[in-house]
Amino acid sequence: MKNFLIYILGMSLINAACQNPQQTEEKMIADGPIYPETRKDTAVVDEYFGVKVGDPYRWLEDDNAEETKAWVKAQNAVTFAYLDQIPFRDQVRKRIEELWNYEKISSPREKGGKYYYYKNDGLQNQSVLYVTDNLKNEGKIFLDPNKLSEDGTVSLSSTSFSEDGSLFAYAISISGSDWNEIYVMDTETGKKLDDKILDVKFSGVSWKGDEGFYYSSYDKPKEGSQLSGVTQFHKLYYHKLGTSQIRDKLVFGGEKMPRRYVGGYVTENDKYLIISASESTSGNELYFKDLTKPESEIIPIVKGFDNDHYVLHAEGDKLYIHTNLKAPNNRIVVADVQNPSPQNWKSVIPEKSMVLSAGTAGNKIFASYLKDAKSQVEQYDMQGKLERKIELPGIGSVSGFNGEEKDTVIFYSFTSYTTPSSIYKYDIASGTSDLYIKPDVKFNPEAYETNQIFYTSKDGTKIPMFITHKKGLELNGKNPTYLYGYGGFNVSLTPSFSVSTIVWLENGGVYAVPNLRGGGEYGEVWHKAGTQMKKQNVFDDFIAAAEYLINNKYTSAERLAIAGGSNGGLLVGATMTQRPDLAKVAFPAVGVMDMLRYNKFTAGAGWAYDYGTAEDSPEMFKYLKGYSPVHNLKEGVAYPATMVTTADHDDRVVPAHSFKFAATLQEKHAGNSPVLIRIETNAGHGAGKPTSKIIDELADKYSFAWYNMGYVPTFNEADADQTRK
Repeated sequence: MKNFLIYILGMSLINAACQNPQQTEEKMIADGPIYPETRKDTAVVDEYFGVKVGDPYRWLEDDNAEETKAWVKAQNAVTFAYLDQIPFRDQVRKRIEELWNYEKISSPREKGGKYYYYKNDGLQNQSVLYVTDNLKNEGKIFLDPNKLSEDGTVSLSSTSFSEDGSLFAYAISISGSDWNEIYVMDTETGKKLDDKILDVKFSGVSWKGDEGFYYSSYDKPKEGSQLSGVTQFHKLYYHKLGTSQIRDKLVFGGEKMPRRYVGGYVTENDKYLIISASESTSGNELYFKDLTKPESEIIPIVKGFDNDHYVLHAEGDKLYIHTNLKAPNNRIVVADVQNPSPQNWKSVIPEKSMVLSAGTAGNKIFASYLKDAKSQVEQYDMQGKLERKIELPGIGSVSGFNGEEKDTVIFYSFTSYTTPSSIYKYDIASGTSDLYIKPDVKFNPEAYETNQIFYTSKDGTKIPMFITHKKGLELNGKNPTYLYGYGGFNVSLTPSFSVSTIVWLENGGVYAVPNLRGGGEYGEVWHKAGTQMKKQNVFDDFIAAAEYLINNKYTSAERLAIAGGSNGGLLVGATMTQRPDLAKVAFPAVGVMDMLRYNKFTAGAGWAYDYGTAEDSPEMFKYLKGYSPVHNLKEGVAYPATMVTTADHDDRVVPAHSFKFAATLQEKHAGNSPVLIRIETNAGHGAGKPTSKIIDELADKYSFAWYNMGYVPTFNEADADQTRK
């Protein structure tokens, strides 16, 4: 159902003529959403290899223009008026909040004889950093980011202690932006020093002793385009404590050594600066500098961008390197700094059939493997001798297993789809694990089960998928099902707990996560099978996952919601344009929707390894245009009930992608289902989002899904185990 009537907010919007200027909210709800009319500029046309492509909504790329701001305001008015009339929306939010309200504590970290850990009392917008002298005692607040803003939209993005623990550097993000500010405080007094570093992006903080630290940044785009302008040449700087930022020394990068991403970190022995430089999100060069020799040069270890490498550990003149060079599933090698090039590397832990990631602590190597997206961990000595396979609490995902060389005890976390993240204390010498912290979440994990199945994709490839639901669930094709995917950038989706998922499950729902090609679950071969001119494999895998769930009676098209964020938003956008009949509801979140122009904004050009660009070749242009969501919405097609989500401070995937997709969808959609866009304010791509905003968005998504499925959730404990028919 196309509708080009303007929704009036007391003024004329978007320079367009309107009808029914006094349209009431009551009538809008009764008749369905009345979408704001979005101005089309048919004169905007690009040409790629002789093919002309119109871009009538390009004006929405200017998020600072008053016209765009008015459009955002009008769209949000329509969206929230629709959501406000869902009768059970408040109950959904209340239930999510009830489950979310439990104490969450991170693994402790020792520095300078003290232990630091994060704690959230339950509903705090940001977790608070605590400090204690003894793990048996409750700590005191060390830094509370909730006090950095009134609405909880300032978050900690990275932190770093000096080697002796006397100084603490922390970077903050404002409203979810990737642009950060770095500050320094004295750990003993809590006093903030005068040092202040602005315009930091895609950077950690790495101390050199207690004298200063390394960080990375770009030249900030011109005024008015800070959140959308291209960031091209990354620069690694050294900041000497007590000096002004303008005196910071450029160490690597910039116009003389142009690289899109540059990072630097100091080895634990404070002897080497390790530099990683790359042009895209995959493949990096590796360099080192001997910090014990002030005039030493930066020495290359690996040149070129064909593989991924990082230094795990430094011991004397040896560098332990994690690499996928000649090992798509990764291996660990040792390099001598006198002859560090790959031809001189010696194997420590060779490649296996499982994907490897690793950390070090207590003079040991901890090899964490993925076996069909589930964690296994092995402990090795520094010569690569296997000492033990570590017994984990169950089938799920672990993180941690890293620390410092002096450590005798480390901490790791374990989680699964029905197990909240629990912290374990691990004794390195004995190999014993003891439960340190188990969160108290008000639900019964024994009532649910997760199964891993393997289904067949379009080309015959077997794809694993985790399916979670209540025990004894009837496979009658009527269960509301939430299918979540990503499939890109070598990212692995492993089992993890979310209280919001429990709200879906306790209402008779099914939660399904397929491990699509393009991810990292089976190494670089699996990743490359979903990149560039093989990207369609990812969409085929996702479509096949939905068909498996329908064919095996978990659900039906009328009870299926598909969801994903960022690259996963692209996944949902491509899926719903290729198969608009597949699902009842679609949630493309902060998605890459314009595949012809994604590389024109912020760091988008760095995604070319996965996507390719429209300028690469006629074939690549044709392939991208063939699945680009905004270019494949067709006139007169009934698409799923859709709620696009994005945020005004998203400078990773700029909101213009979602704006243009929503405008085009509203123009061409022929069905009765609503197609809305929910635009969060003072939020970014997702990191650092306040708890209150997360809960609000989840409640809106679940309510929208159930409402459009014709499904009424129940929150009465007496019948909580009953699946609604």
